[in-house]
Amino acid sequence: MLPIFLQTLPFFVIIALGYGAGRSGFFSAEATAYLTKFVFYFALSAMLFRFSSNLSLAELIDWRFITAYLWASGVVYLLAIMGALVRRISVEEAAVEGQCAVIGNVGFLGIPMLVMLMGDAAIVPVMLVLAIDLIVFGSLIVIIITGSRDGRMSLGILRTVGLGLLKNPMIVSIVLGLTWSAFALPIPAPMAEFLSILGGAATPCALFAIGASLAGKSPERFLVPGWLSFCKLVLHPAMVAFSALILFPVEPYAAAVMIAAAALPVAGNVYILAQHYGVAPQRVSSSILMSTVLAVLTVSLVIGWVSPMAGLQ
Repeated sequence: MLPIFLQTLPFFVIIALGYGAGRSGFFSAEATAYLTKFVFYFALSAMLFRFSSNLSLAELIDWRFITAYLWASGVVYLLAIMGALVRRISVEEAAVEGQCAVIGNVGFLGIPMLVMLMGDAAIVPVMLVLAIDLIVFGSLIVIIITGSRDGRMSLGILRTVGLGLLKNPMIVSIVLGLTWSAFALPIPAPMAEFLSILGGAATPCALFAIGASLAGKSPERFLVPGWLSFCKLVLHPAMVAFSALILFPVEPYAAAVMIAAAALPVAGNVYILAQHYGVAPQRVSSSILMSTVLAVLTVSLVIGWVSPMAGLQ
């Protein structure tokens, strides 16, 4: 377990470095916002395009994998929502808590870390998890919040969801890469070098941006963020393991990557949505901060557990 911890540690050290820079004021909130934009719209998009342009849609679509991940995530999502409703909070807040329980930081942390630790073959399952998170759960929270406010479903909600997906650079870059691959277009050497250089900036910049963004977050009462962190770091990977290994058996390597991806801390884009809709942003920021700190240990434990089934030990 110690070797796995030492392998994951550098990723979290870069996050800690970003946190220190933000907390000390050396890296301002404005600088963090622009660094995040650079990663989101340019560096990470270049990385995803480069990965997906070497894949085919047939390689990416695995219905057993999708079913296993959706079933497990759906169970944890509903459990978190039920826990919220028992506390008699609004449907909107319950939807945000459900999002915290199942949406991990796959884009900024999962792709660079899991591909580096588990090999290039991890690209396909990690990208599939990312696509499910963005398309299914990213749409679901918008539908629930907007629908609860309007009191009904409307075409306007679906239009909002559709435009949100079309404007998401991670979705766009994956689709463009798969389209490029479908037409069997070669990538010219200068373009390949450009994508490699720009995509190479994604890992350190994304990790540093995670840390710097956490510097502006302060924890609220422990109970709810602690419960949501438990859901994300423990319950979600455990349910995914049960689903992918027993209910809907998935190929061992893909199952291992799926479980590791499920163990990632709460994603920053949940906070962006919470802030945009004005629904419990402080609770979300506390959950992100707490889950990221705890993930230093829990992610290493999960990756260490799944490594043998992935053939990494």
